[in-house]
Amino acid sequence: MKTTNLKTAAITALFGIGLLVGCTNSKTNQKTSDNMKTLNLTQEWDKTFPQSDKVNHSKVTFINRYGITLAADMYVPKDASGKLPAIAVCGPFGAVKEQAAGLYAQTMAERGFLTVAFDPSYTGESGGEPRYVVSPDINTEDFSTAVDFLATNDKVDPEQIGIIGICGWGGLAINAAAADPRIKATVASTMYDMSRVSANGYFDANDSAEARNALRKTLAAQRTEDFRNGFPKPGGGVPDELPADAPQFFKDYHAYYKTPRGYHERSLNSNQGRNATEAIPFINFPLMSRADEIENAILVIHGEKAHSRYFGEDAFKKLKGDNKELMIIPGASHTDLYDNLTVIPFDKMETFFKLNLQ
Repeated sequence: MKTTNLKTAAITALFGIGLLVGCTNSKTNQKTSDNMKTLNLTQEWDKTFPQSDKVNHSKVTFINRYGITLAADMYVPKDASGKLPAIAVCGPFGAVKEQAAGLYAQTMAERGFLTVAFDPSYTGESGGEPRYVVSPDINTEDFSTAVDFLATNDKVDPEQIGIIGICGWGGLAINAAAADPRIKATVASTMYDMSRVSANGYFDANDSAEARNALRKTLAAQRTEDFRNGFPKPGGGVPDELPADAPQFFKDYHAYYKTPRGYHERSLNSNQGRNATEAIPFINFPLMSRADEIENAILVIHGEKAHSRYFGEDAFKKLKGDNKELMIIPGASHTDLYDNLTVIPFDKMETFFKLNLQ
């Protein structure tokens, strides 16, 4: 399969992995309806990173405006006193809170912030049916719901709340910041613009009405088939094996999601992926359309060698004000910013949040 074909096929899969190579993982993480209603939360430590002895960890839940209960891990500094600044973290797109989001949250808690890493609606341990659905509206709301929880927490200063979005959740974080002024500072790390990649394909290779209409027809046919079958077709996560000529960023995803480094049994990208029709809402509802109106601080972080770098740079161009920053990490790839502690600029993020959450 040629690289150009891989890029084209990526439009139909948003995250663009399983369908790109024509295979899906056989495992399924589909939970029963009863489990989704009761939210059976795992109590043992099941993260892809070691537990810190500097923070207290607990499971929490909160309900969004659509009535969906979200599950989260809360991390509180052990030596904390008084009202704390707080940060909500989500991402990458197709991951769960036990992966990169949890690593970010725990690390920032070690630096004095009360943090939550949450599973978005329809994903991981969070509620919502059918499973593995995406929505630019509901997923933006998920961030604001985390802010609801933090703003009403006795340990948190409600005037000092920020968010971190990783990968596709970076674009959603900026979208949330545009809608919710309670978010005083936002970090978008190694971000994707999911509406752009859905509508235009990678590197805008399919940015035409003809290409989008062809995609719409494919997606419409699939939703008809899903309705007939009574359940949605999985879109496919990162496959167990990649073709030799797969692009380097596909290999990087595989090295994270399909190895002990980042694999998790509830992760969509590690297993069967989202529903095959996931691109439908993002094609027609562009994210960050009001980004130029954001008054609060934003830090966009990207790797120099990340295939997704153009998403962050173009999003940054929309922002206005001297409290907006773009940080390019020399030599870093997209997935280096998932879990590489020598690359992720936690010192910079700590400084950024302490400056702007006051």
